[in-house]
Amino acid sequence: MPELPDIEAYRHAISRRAVGHRVTAVRVRGFSLLKTFDPPVDELVGHTLESVERSGKRLVLCFSGDLFAVLHLMIAGRLRWSDETGAKLPGKLGLAAIDFEPGTLILTEAGTRKRASLHLHRSREEVAAHDRGGIEPLQASHDEFVAALTRENRTVKRALVDPRLFSGIGNAYSDEILHRARLSPVKLSQKLPAQATHRLYEATRTVLREWSGKLIAELDGGWPEKVTAFRPEFAVHGKYGQPCPVCGSPVQRIRYAANETNYCATCQNDGRLLADRSLSRLLKDDWPRTVDELE
Repeated sequence: MPELPDIEAYRHAISRRAVGHRVTAVRVRGFSLLKTFDPPVDELVGHTLESVERSGKRLVLCFSGDLFAVLHLMIAGRLRWSDETGAKLPGKLGLAAIDFEPGTLILTEAGTRKRASLHLHRSREEVAAHDRGGIEPLQASHDEFVAALTRENRTVKRALVDPRLFSGIGNAYSDEILHRARLSPVKLSQKLPAQATHRLYEATRTVLREWSGKLIAELDGGWPEKVTAFRPEFAVHGKYGQPCPVCGSPVQRIRYAANETNYCATCQNDGRLLADRSLSRLLKDDWPRTVDELE
């Protein structure tokens, strides 16, 4: 699922191309995408895109006449841009297109389960109803961050990805944040000492700012073509078995359901391995407890 830095890259790219331009047509092929019926989607035609905002993992397209389109890409939704007005929707992936005077914004979604959503609203109050309540990590003060983190006694990993606590952070960037903060993903949020909490606050802001800036800089006037949760420059996420860039120890993982948490046992847990539910149950006493026992 595209997270805060990816959504910021999309926001930047759409703003450069479409802000200040009128909508000439709206085409929807995947009608499960539309989650509202009033206002009708055709009402966007003739209105000018005034700004593009981010709300958590959602994009908010703000049009003249107090019209707002709230787009959530979910896991497999992606955006494309064509400099051709009225560009053809691509094959089975194309769900919708908004035609502007200089080009076309196209929404695609891979897979058979279509989860992306588009809501149209007439007021900011309706837009605000999408907010799950989490704080914006790049805008929060240290005290606000600590209050959100310790609202419930959860593992720090679960706390970071909870949209009721923090807005815009998902599985990939939470792994990177915890590695930067040198914190085990299973530490309990209400048990963290003040120094560790401060490291987490700084790491959260630093990682999200660095990656937002990096992804926007990489565009170089282009479009975000490769929005992915797996990037070669990541320290630990998606790097199971590869050497940690800080200490060289092999990156470890915890698997649960369809998700996976990646971490460095040396940097984040004093060399101790965290139990992977499936493998540790299978291996029992043969399950290694430290990085040294892996060798």
